[in-house]
Amino acid sequence: MSLLDKQTADTRDNGAADTTTTTTSKAVDEPQGVSQESTGITPEMVLGFTSITDSYLCTPEANTYGIDFTKFHIRDIDTGLTLFEIAKPPVLKSDADGEKGGERVAPQTADETKDSNAGRYVRYQFTPQFLKLKNVGATVEFMTGSKPIRRFRMIEKHYFKNQLLKTFDFEFGFCIPNSRNSCEHIYEFPELPAELAAEMIANPFETKSDSFYFVNDELVMHNKADYAYNGGLEQKE
Repeated sequence: MSLLDKQTADTRDNGAADTTTTTTSKAVDEPQGVSQESTGITPEMVLGFTSITDSYLCTPEANTYGIDFTKFHIRDIDTGLTLFEIAKPPVLKSDADGEKGGERVAPQTADETKDSNAGRYVRYQFTPQFLKLKNVGATVEFMTGSKPIRRFRMIEKHYFKNQLLKTFDFEFGFCIPNSRNSCEHIYEFPELPAELAAEMIANPFETKSDSFYFVNDELVMHNKADYAYNGGLEQKE
């Protein structure tokens, strides 16, 4: 089964913030703490958060469903322009695996293996023009493991200087085991006040986000990111 949905975000709170591109680079000053109390974190609790979390609320091992994001693409809905695209390179399984012509995701690098949080924290840099976009489509492709996934949901919260700007709430739906899935979520952004946009541009990486992934209301993944909107300005100075 392949999920091929277009969904509009359920947005909450005031203001607006931008999401999401995926870069494989590790962020500077990555949060090191990981909460050991991964059970008991509910969607309702996350929706009530008003500031960025100090640590991850679950460990990588909480992802018992084998969810693996393999491709990310964002586009300007109004113009059709591709804004960003990245994908994990597939590699062929060896004959020793007993599956000629099979495909799997490239293994982690040595550095990623050493760092259990590698891939959970990313840093993005955009130009100021990104803050003027109204409708952005974010398409993700992901693989699943051996268990069916029911009520797959992402809650994404964006902050500037630790003040909540926007909450996005998406449903992925049901995914069958060992499947490749694709889903496009549509982010609708209100116009940013000029003063806020200028402050976000002047303070790179002060815009941050928490992304929480739930299966059957159980937290299985928690990713973090920060954002800069001053791309291209340094070259002009």
